[in-house]
Amino acid sequence: MDHLTKRRPPGLTPPGVSFPQDPGGGSLATEADRPATFRSILFRDAPDRDPDELHTAPEYFADLHLDQIIDAVTAGREGYDLKPFFFAPLRDVDAVTWRHEIMKDLENPRLFDCINAFSRDMRAVREHLAQAEKLHYQLQKERWFLDAVNIYCDAVIRLVQDLSSAEPASRGLLAFREYATRYAASGRFASLREQTGKLGADLSAMRYSVLIDGLRVEVRHYGGDPDYSAEVEAVFERFRQGAAKEYTFHFTDLADMNHVEARILALVARLYPATFSALDDYCTANKDFQDYAIRRFDREIQYYIAYLEYVARFKRAGLSFCYPRVAQGCKEIFSDQGFDLSLAAKLIAEHGVVVCNDFHLGGPERVIVVSGPNQGGKTTFARTFGQLHYLAGLGCPVPGTQAQLSLFDRIFTHFEKGENIRDLRGKLQDDLVRVHRILERATPDSIIIMNEMFTSTTLRDAILLSRRIAAKITALGPLCVWVTFIDELSVLGEQTVSMVSTVVPENPAQRTYKILRRPADGLAYAMSIAEKYRLTYGKIKERVDS
Repeated sequence: MDHLTKRRPPGLTPPGVSFPQDPGGGSLATEADRPATFRSILFRDAPDRDPDELHTAPEYFADLHLDQIIDAVTAGREGYDLKPFFFAPLRDVDAVTWRHEIMKDLENPRLFDCINAFSRDMRAVREHLAQAEKLHYQLQKERWFLDAVNIYCDAVIRLVQDLSSAEPASRGLLAFREYATRYAASGRFASLREQTGKLGADLSAMRYSVLIDGLRVEVRHYGGDPDYSAEVEAVFERFRQGAAKEYTFHFTDLADMNHVEARILALVARLYPATFSALDDYCTANKDFQDYAIRRFDREIQYYIAYLEYVARFKRAGLSFCYPRVAQGCKEIFSDQGFDLSLAAKLIAEHGVVVCNDFHLGGPERVIVVSGPNQGGKTTFARTFGQLHYLAGLGCPVPGTQAQLSLFDRIFTHFEKGENIRDLRGKLQDDLVRVHRILERATPDSIIIMNEMFTSTTLRDAILLSRRIAAKITALGPLCVWVTFIDELSVLGEQTVSMVSTVVPENPAQRTYKILRRPADGLAYAMSIAEKYRLTYGKIKERVDS
């Protein structure tokens, strides 16, 4: 009776498939039979806020190009709804370590492959259930449901076996392995497997004959009637004079039955009433056959798999990633060979060169002031600083060979924007309003990233306003990257550090995109402008002499 299913459709998770968040929904076991509780593979403890409540990205995502990164990470996995997890950075060091341990476990190809195999099986379960909902005939619906349960049971058993042989070391996967092992050994799961196997065997063992006489169709028990096809072929073989035209009829490969097939199946059900009655009772009793923790694991483990597969693209291009040391409230930070992920993705696709940069802050240092020529990589450096801290807060590996980063409470960005005619504010006023809003909400554990402010006013006013803002930031103590054309900001005190985007010494108009820690002097910027407009001494002398 395998033809009740007709086919198992391939493909990705169907649109609209949801993952219930009710801890009690979809659980097979009763309280007396339930295995040890397993909360989450993403969170060691209950998060401060349910990530599924976060339907929109933080407001700074676009400025830091984090929206592009998360879109790329989650592409092809829309059915899992992973983005809310990437909108919820952690604030606890051990919670970050928890995720690092799982990421490192999944770097084992054997474990990674077995988790992926489980995910494929669970997708097949959801596809079968979704297809069953679309079918018109109840008996066919029930067979698709039975197949879904069978795939689920086999997937759970294989996962338990694979987790045992792969020997994970992380607390998260060890806890889940214990839960899954106890769940697979529970009486209710064993009963589900037994019922599923028996019904499948009973349906496959059915034999019947279909007699067609004109418009009359009769279904009866198979009585061991001989198969005359071989004898007919042998008789006509002697008359063969060459290759005969093929008249084989190919049935359409549609999931749904037509009305003739459905009527025949209804007659078969009358021949085997006990089996089909048992199938109907089985489907009703096991409507919520999937265990909640198993389903939650299937969804949440995709967070790790998606990010590791994304990172693999960059590693194949020769770029490095590391697990950063993180600390809450610590301002002693550094990064070696970090880079902007969004820009790197574009450069790799275009076979370009990715330039990596370093930074470090120690002692009282809190603010990095980045100056230098335009189009020299200053904004990219600022984005890199924000991306590294945000990804570290997610418990993910970050670009670079090594890093130590601070866990933050909030990130604030101020990137230059055009005037908005709707708010009736000029650009200077808009800059001041936005900065004031940042300073009102920031704390010592925040990160502030500002990119080119006060370009619409005079240099004197820009210096005055910038000094006052810098004084408030240094007094508050958050980490800050400030991209500016005002060199004076880099020498305001021991809290500030100067970094400069560099140019090729022999050709000041050519950028290196390296950001180096050194005093700002403005010469590179002046020389590049002079070179651009042919105002260097050599160019002017050429014109005078000619």
